[in-house]
Amino acid sequence: MPISIYNTLARKKELFQAIEPEKVRMYVCGPTVYDSCHIGHARSVVVFDVISRYLKAQGYDVVYVRNFTDIDDKIIRRATEIGMDPKALADKYIAEFHRDMDALHVERASFEPRVTEHIDDVIKLVEKLLAKKVAYIVDGDVFFAVETFDAYGKLSNRRLEDMDPGARVDVDPRKRNPFDFILWKSAKPGEPSWTSPWGKGRPGWHIECSAMSARYLGKTFDIHGGGRDLIFPHHENEIAQSEAGHDRAFVRYWIHNGFVNIDKEKMSKSLGNFRMIKDVIQQYHPEAIRLFLLSKQYRKPIDFSQASMEASRAALDRIYVLLLRIDEAIAGTEIPAMVPEDMPFWKSFCQAMDDDFNTANGIAVIFNAVRHANRLMDENETGTIPRNVLISLSTVKGEILRMGSVLGIGGDEPDTYFHAQRESVLAQEAIDANVIEKLIADRERARQEKDWERADQIRKQLASMNIVLKDQPDGTHWEIKS
Repeated sequence: MPISIYNTLARKKELFQAIEPEKVRMYVCGPTVYDSCHIGHARSVVVFDVISRYLKAQGYDVVYVRNFTDIDDKIIRRATEIGMDPKALADKYIAEFHRDMDALHVERASFEPRVTEHIDDVIKLVEKLLAKKVAYIVDGDVFFAVETFDAYGKLSNRRLEDMDPGARVDVDPRKRNPFDFILWKSAKPGEPSWTSPWGKGRPGWHIECSAMSARYLGKTFDIHGGGRDLIFPHHENEIAQSEAGHDRAFVRYWIHNGFVNIDKEKMSKSLGNFRMIKDVIQQYHPEAIRLFLLSKQYRKPIDFSQASMEASRAALDRIYVLLLRIDEAIAGTEIPAMVPEDMPFWKSFCQAMDDDFNTANGIAVIFNAVRHANRLMDENETGTIPRNVLISLSTVKGEILRMGSVLGIGGDEPDTYFHAQRESVLAQEAIDANVIEKLIADRERARQEKDWERADQIRKQLASMNIVLKDQPDGTHWEIKS
């Protein structure tokens, strides 16, 4: 089944056809590195990480570029506020971005260029635009003249004559048209700058992505992605300057992910409801965060809340409980290798992903597989599980891991996962595992001495700490009540 993608430019789903057979070139706008990344950034990065993973799983050679904007007004302003060099500030938050995304199991992009490493590419593109007379210079600033590009507004479905000057762009009386946008900013005292044919300065925001994408992917490439907030003006302006500069189509398919809301409200500085990735990771397993971020089709908004995260954590537990159960069932049994014809869940998963990378439906397939495997074991729990059932269980496990590898979940060994989960909850609840073990030992002594009242008191004490005891032939085991 071919892949269909909702193309923002066409405003409909279209069958995906790569420019080069079996190769996909994709560019996604990365962060402006002046602060820590929040859960909204994580959604975009995880969504396109999964798209890249799935395309690879389908046999494509994926060249994935995600940039860093490491020079910008926000970076300079923040650096000035805290008395830090802008480059040092950018370096700090690039390192933090990598720590956050590595923790979320995000694969590194093929290339992660920084704007400051591509000033020459920016200058060459601006020179080309000036030579074509679609850009002009005012006081050392270079602007793109939007009225010279007849298709301006085609991505956002806007017309120049209907736009409200000042609604999304700064009104500058030096501009020929209020919607003309800056390509090169003239240098200001004390700010980082580079030499150009029209004076010292630095790149505007939009031009950097056009220059870097052309450098790594060519003048026309397959997929350009980012959050919905980038459609206008950023991506609209990228199209204008790229197509005007290169005289050819810029991008085949535009993909935009929806927003993350916090407890049904938009994330905003005024509400103070930003959830930083580094903080969320302290509360929840990285795969639970990924499962949450992928629980809705990428174009839809998604609501971050304690309830939604607890639901994702519980759902991830179900997957790992099943994987552990299968491991215990097939231990010591020689199982033949899987064959594609025996993988119906993987086929259903691919059908979901082929439909505009619908991870919500893909996750539903994984849980269909979980239910199927649990049912097989429940039906055979009273005796020896037949070999054909063990083979089926092993195949289902392989399918779950294969689907999980696309979504970035299920990659831990079950024992490792549950140990990490227990340690995380213990830390959050400020529970000392040594204290629990001592209380269990005290209870065992009380039972041996037939002091049933004391044993029961200890059980109740542990229950008040959300600790559940399970007395088994090999001893007393404990777990944290979810």
